[in-house]
Amino acid sequence: MKKLLMSALLCVGLLSANAQIKAEDVKTFTLKNGMKFLVIEDSSIPNANMYLFYRVGSRNEYQGITGLSHFFEHMMFNGAKKYGPKMFDRTMEFNGGANNAYTTENVTVYTNWFPSSATEVIFDLEGDRIATLNIDPKMVESERGVVLSERSTGLENSKWRLLSETVQGTAFQEHPYHWPVIGYEDDMKNWKQSDLERYFKTYYAPNNCVTVIAGNITFDEVKRLAEKYIEPIPAQPEPPKVMIVEPPQTGERRVWVQKDVSSPSLMIAYKVPESKNEDYYALTILSDILSSGNSSRLYSSLVDKKQLATQVFTNFGESFDPTLFGIYATSAAKINENDLEKAIYEEIEKIKTEGITEKELQKIKNQKLMEFYGQIETINGKSNNIGTYEVFFGDYKKMFDAPAAFNKVTVNDIKNVAKKYFKKTTRTVGILKANTEE
Repeated sequence: MKKLLMSALLCVGLLSANAQIKAEDVKTFTLKNGMKFLVIEDSSIPNANMYLFYRVGSRNEYQGITGLSHFFEHMMFNGAKKYGPKMFDRTMEFNGGANNAYTTENVTVYTNWFPSSATEVIFDLEGDRIATLNIDPKMVESERGVVLSERSTGLENSKWRLLSETVQGTAFQEHPYHWPVIGYEDDMKNWKQSDLERYFKTYYAPNNCVTVIAGNITFDEVKRLAEKYIEPIPAQPEPPKVMIVEPPQTGERRVWVQKDVSSPSLMIAYKVPESKNEDYYALTILSDILSSGNSSRLYSSLVDKKQLATQVFTNFGESFDPTLFGIYATSAAKINENDLEKAIYEEIEKIKTEGITEKELQKIKNQKLMEFYGQIETINGKSNNIGTYEVFFGDYKKMFDAPAAFNKVTVNDIKNVAKKYFKKTTRTVGILKANTEE
């Protein structure tokens, strides 16, 4: 174990030295319209990237307009005043750049990768679509068809998407985490033009966005371009806060889903706190203890030894509000899903009663440190991680405290969070299997 630890620490030291990023390397400014910029100068490669974190996701919707956050992820590429339909991608590609975007329950994030020589073009593109996005009714109808198709094919092709949406909708009865990110079909078919215009104006305001830029750029140049292309865009009133709090769950909830599958799958979801909670780091490590790699608790027991499952994994991510810690598994051939579910609980109970070993904990800590420093070696990892900590944890500087926070977690912390959150009364269980009835 000492050799393993020393090797990991040596690698971490080399990675951190190569990454050469400290809290004081992040320079910040806020425009008069409220958009905050975080800038990391890194001349190791001739490229740069830009992450725009909009604080808008499905939690900001309500029934009647569900799916709008994801819809605007699509609309943002469909033309504005200066750069018309499809010109955003074409202009970026012409200048050697590429882009991507994603929407979650909590945020919508846009990413641009480009040669640093194209920085001004990227600012021009972003300023154009933030200020003058074209919400043309014809384009809306075209894109509405795209997202409706995405919803139907996603549910048809992905058993996990179908199961997760059903479990999440059962676990949350009142909080907006109840509905899926992509939205409800009837809502998607009936969005009104006024809904779209109001939603965009409210949530795509510059004061609702944090922008992170890393790479072969200078702080002064970024500030100049931001003031030229972004600052003229007016701020808007602060978006309404999500005030709904999910009532305490007082008993296990179970739901069954039928789909043409060869083997049953299940999802067990426990209620856990938001990212700012002090238990975040212990829960993150617990997730890896359970399912990261072939030597993890669930994989080694259920897949290797007992051969009850062909697949097992966990999911626990960043959130603004109390969320779910998900455990997913697919039964092996001729294995009853009830036996698989029981075996999962047995492994959880072992952690709650016996705890884990120092060796297990140290292994995961080493992995987390390697992962962390590996990510912030790249400009993409720098931007993504710094932006994530600024948005979800309230301060990008907390990213630099993350290695110490992981290192402080003890075996007792792991045991305590398992006992605290993995309770029958607060879990929701979903079973997906083929219909065997004639």
